[in-house]
Amino acid sequence: MPLRAVPNGVLLRLRVTPRGGADRVDGLGADAGGGAHLRLRVSAIAEKGKANEAVLKLLARSTGLPRSSLSIATGETGRSKTVLAAGEPGGLLARLEAWLKSLPERHD
Repeated sequence: MPLRAVPNGVLLRLRVTPRGGADRVDGLGADAGGGAHLRLRVSAIAEKGKANEAVLKLLARSTGLPRSSLSIATGETGRSKTVLAAGEPGGLLARLEAWLKSLPERHD
């Protein structure tokens, strides 16, 4: 799972495709080293934080979490990102795990 509980919330590993034609969650994927990540596409361009904001809005809409609880923890300028979902780690982790299990898995 691309999730990890931390004291102030849950970290979620992402692989983002900016200018992907649509805003959508493509499912789970794995990198060459076997590390899990969530694959996202956003139609916004990677310029002046537009793609990052689109990623956070898409995650908020998809997970039902408030946009204000989500922030980019690492990878602001790259395709690989880590997002922090702030809040009580135990409840957030269970909620996000259930949501992720409903997504298709991809290995590319």
